Amino acid sequence: MKFRFLLIYIIVLIAVGSAGCYVIMNGSLSKEIPTHTTEINRCIIRLGDEWDWVSVKSDELITPDEEFDYAVLDNDSNVLIYTRDDVAKSISSATSNYDIIRDIEKDGVVVGKILVHNPKAELAKQTNTKIAVFVGSLIAVTILVFVFYYLYIKKSVIDPFRKLKSFAVRIAGGNLDTPLEMDKGNAFGAFTESFDIMREELKASHDREEKAVKSRKELVAQLSHDIKTPVASIKAMTDVMSLTATDETKDTIAAISAKADQIDELISNLFHATLEELEQLEVKPEDVNSTDIVKIIKDADYLGKIKKLDIKEAVVYADKLRLNQVVSNIIFNSYKYANTEISVNGKFDSENKYLLIEIADKGPGVPEDELEIITQKFKRGSNAGNNDGSGLGLYISDYLMKKMDGRLTPKNIEGGFAVELALKIS
Repeated sequence: MKFRFLLIYIIVLIAVGSAGCYVIMNGSLSKEIPTHTTEINRCIIRLGDEWDWVSVKSDELITPDEEFDYAVLDNDSNVLIYTRDDVAKSISSATSNYDIIRDIEKDGVVVGKILVHNPKAELAKQTNTKIAVFVGSLIAVTILVFVFYYLYIKKSVIDPFRKLKSFAVRIAGGNLDTPLEMDKGNAFGAFTESFDIMREELKASHDREEKAVKSRKELVAQLSHDIKTPVASIKAMTDVMSLTATDETKDTIAAISAKADQIDELISNLFHATLEELEQLEVKPEDVNSTDIVKIIKDADYLGKIKKLDIKEAVVYADKLRLNQVVSNIIFNSYKYANTEISVNGKFDSENKYLLIEIADKGPGVPEDELEIITQKFKRGSNAGNNDGSGLGLYISDYLMKKMDGRLTPKNIEGGFAVELALKIS
């Protein structure tokens, strides 16, 4: 059923309804009340002629020969005969029903009265019944048509829409293999094929993306392998140089060697993580002494910007390699964005559960409303300017700290910016 059919039905319904209203308003459904004037006169003459028989009756129901019903009363208002139980049996009730009241005469003398029943109530009831049947039929047809139209809408619109909704949910959930059942007979038939083409394109795009990701991981693995060679050469050269180095250069060569070791271990991790997500980088916390933390901080400060370093003695739960990575990221960011002196202060929290290490500089800091987002993936402060960066340094550092049961908190302080590391005390 198309919409135009529904429109035609509505027009027909309005026309039929209007015609019905016109008929009802003009009284075409009503019957005229019969007068039976001649028949009544004949009945009165007959009753006068038979009065001797009628007068001896008392409230007796008889079968009439006429087309109308009546009751006969004597001059004392006693009911003699009547033809129906519900006819008026008194002058007052006959008057209220608009019945015909006539005198019955015998030999010119009034001997009684006849009350001819007025059938207007029955005729009105018949008329009302016809109107009720007409209206009820109209309503029944209307309901029937709308039920059929609803079933049509359900079959051609609602059910196909639910299928499309279910299909969209499957697509959103990553199920790109199940095709969409096609039915061109419903309202969405023209779109069904397009939706399935979309699914096929998404699947092809997803396959291409997986291949690209795999290709990039293979490239990272290849580069990681290639980088290990020059790092190994650097390590070898520092070993040779340390044999002939003077006391003044031994510390520098040792720092270079330590950095080469760190790069080598990070590259190894990168090589093994190419088939895993970034969040799956391996973290192996262990007991770490605060003296090791001091060494990690000093090794990370290769430009010598740290002018104050105060770390409380403690044993914390951390991964040395990952902690080195975190500290190096923070200090490198300070070099890049502030390029000022750096101070490192350590203290215990109020419950002595964490060692808090605050790495602070005298840079411009970060807008307050951006402090919560700079630890998110690919997010940088709006004041980063033209400085190179991908927005991953603090994100990785925050992730690694959480893996070590700690936390990382960036904050603006008086006269600068700081990052606080909370390391769990063992």
